[in-house]
Amino acid sequence: MKFLKFVTLAALPVLLFIACHTNQENVSAPKGEEQAKSSSVADTALISENVPPQREEGDQGKKGPPQKNNHEAGMDWDKKIIKTAELSLEVKDYNDFNARVHAAVRQFGGYVSQEEQEQSAYQIENKVSIKVPVDQFDDAVSNLSSGSNKIVERKITSEDVTSEVVDTKSRIEAKKEVRLRYLELLKQARNMQDILAVQSEINNIQEQLESAAGRMAYLGHLSAFSTINLTFYQITDATAINEKEPPYLYQIREAFSGGLKWIGELILVLVSLWPLFVAVIGLVIFVRKRKFGKSKAVQA
Repeated sequence: MKFLKFVTLAALPVLLFIACHTNQENVSAPKGEEQAKSSSVADTALISENVPPQREEGDQGKKGPPQKNNHEAGMDWDKKIIKTAELSLEVKDYNDFNARVHAAVRQFGGYVSQEEQEQSAYQIENKVSIKVPVDQFDDAVSNLSSGSNKIVERKITSEDVTSEVVDTKSRIEAKKEVRLRYLELLKQARNMQDILAVQSEINNIQEQLESAAGRMAYLGHLSAFSTINLTFYQITDATAINEKEPPYLYQIREAFSGGLKWIGELILVLVSLWPLFVAVIGLVIFVRKRKFGKSKAVQA
C-alpha cells in the first residue's frame, strides 16, 4: 500500500504538467487560425483592389449597359448647339404685333440685335433679328408664331459645334504647354539671336492662343443665345401692288432716253479711235498713189 501511494504521488506532478501543456496548445491553436484567416482576408482585399469587379452572367441582362463616369456624364450635358429660326408672318395689325414682339423679347430674356423697317404703298414690313437664351428658344418661337397671324415661312436649324469646342480646348492646352517650354528656352538663351528666335515663336503661339480663345468665346455666345430671324408685314393696300410696274408711256420715254445715251457713248468711242481712222486714210492714199504711178509707167 505504501508503494502504491508513493507511485501515485510521484506520477501526479507529471499528469498535471501534461494537462497544462495540452490546454495551452488548445488555446494557442485558434489564435493561429485567426491570424491565418486575417492574412488571407488581407490578401483577398489587396487582390480585389487591383482587379475590377466582374459582373455575374445572370445579372448582365438585368443591369443593362455600364454606367458612365462623371466626366462622360458632364460631357453629355455640356453640348454646344447653335439654333437658328427663320420666321415670316403676315400680320393683321402691324403696330400691335410689333409691340408684342418687343414684349416677348423682354419676357424671354433676349435682345434685338438688328431691326430694319420698310414701308410702301402696298405694305409695311419689319425685319428683326432676335437673340434669346438657348433654353428659351422653343418657347420664344412658339410664342411669336402663335395666334391668328398667317405663317408664310417657318424654318428651324441646329448645328452641333461640341466637337469643335472640345478640339479647340485641346489645342489651347497643347499650345500653352509649348509656350511654357519656349519660356524655359528663353531663360537659357545666351545670345541675342537665340533670344529673338525664341521670342518670335512665343509671339506666334500667343497669337494662336488669342485666336483660339476668341473662337471659343464666339461659339460659346452662339450656343448660349439662339437666333430668331423674324420678318412680319401687313398689307395696307392690296391694289397698290400693280403700281410697282411702270406705265407703258414711261417705258417708251425711258427707252428713247436710253437710245440717246447709247448714241452719245458710240460717238465718244468713235472719237477715241481717231488715230486708227488717220492710219486707214493714209494707207488708202498710199495705195492709190502707187496704182496711179504704175498706170503712168505702163502708158509710157
